[in-house]
Amino acid sequence: MTEQRKSQRFNLKFPFELLRVGATSINTPGETRNLSSNGVLFTTPREVGLGESVEYQITLPQDVRLKCVGKVVRVDLPDTFAATLERYKFQRHAVRA
Repeated sequence: MTEQRKSQRFNLKFPFELLRVGATSINTPGETRNLSSNGVLFTTPREVGLGESVEYQITLPQDVRLKCVGKVVRVDLPDTFAATLERYKFQRHAVRA
């Protein structure tokens, strides 16, 4: 079978938070399974539908947050989804004293 992905995937598990599905704001935790420059595979208990717009946040080491907007392109199991990474913004989490 020939690999058809456009970019290399990296098996990285980071804390994940689903912030918005469509027009509905939510704060549902999860975890990434793998990442690429085009998208992310993640698990979360919140069901999302194929084609839905999503906003999500990945917490990277050093408390850096990657805030992303994309679209659900695959539903593998009731709790595993793949979404595109169409727009993103890096944010450093402010530490409160």
